[in-house]
Amino acid sequence: MSPLEIAAVALAGVWAGAINTIVGSGTLITFPTLLAIGVPPVTANISNNIGLAPGSAAGAVGYRRELEGQRTRVVRLLVASVCGGLIGAGLLLVLPPDAFEAIVPVLILLGVALVILQPRLSRAVAARTEAREAAGAEPALDGAWWVWPAVLMTGVYGGYFGAAQGVLLMAVLGIGINETLQRLNGVKNVLAACVNAVAGIVFVIAVELVPEDWFGGIDAEIDWLIVLVLGLGAVVGGFLGASVGRRLPPVVLRTVIVVVGLVAVATILVT
Repeated sequence: MSPLEIAAVALAGVWAGAINTIVGSGTLITFPTLLAIGVPPVTANISNNIGLAPGSAAGAVGYRRELEGQRTRVVRLLVASVCGGLIGAGLLLVLPPDAFEAIVPVLILLGVALVILQPRLSRAVAARTEAREAAGAEPALDGAWWVWPAVLMTGVYGGYFGAAQGVLLMAVLGIGINETLQRLNGVKNVLAACVNAVAGIVFVIAVELVPEDWFGGIDAEIDWLIVLVLGLGAVVGGFLGASVGRRLPPVVLRTVIVVVGLVAVATILVT
């Protein structure tokens, strides 16, 4: 990478780390950035997943106060997220690269749609929480029966691609568990960080240590320079998002994500 490209990737990492902590759609910034500098789609996805994992962890640390008293809940849901992340990462490895390249525009559009709908989802979740609190309901530790399998499926999506995984998680947790949104956002950050980490470990083992033909001849590699630059930027962004990110105008964040996502889809379809 040229110095200009390194700077672009680093800035994208900072932006994505902050967005992931606040909203959960940072991949819609970093993935198109990597495609723009000429990184192949599957390599970009794998390197992006590994690179953003430290930023997600930083965001989770930044929300440690909101996580107090939720250890049992987090551990139980982590099982679902880890299992889902493993399945999603496995799908990326066993399916041919052409399948990923074909579905990427759909996944990006799904992520963009979720970001656009995020305010409406948040209002619905907040209204539901207020109604339950007004009725005198006590916070449920595990939530509705469908929360665990829904978190599992979200983990599958996150392990495979991951854009707007946080939006999905907040919708699932907010609707299914009677808890404040800030505390659920802390749980979301932990779950997303673990999905990224687990998928990243799978990718490192598969790409670096396992014979290529074991996974259907996957034509990809890990660009460790991208991982390093993204990781450093994402850590800065993760702490930034946890501390001052809530002061940023949500409309600005969503607008940038939507524009970048649509440009990425157009670029992929044209090329």
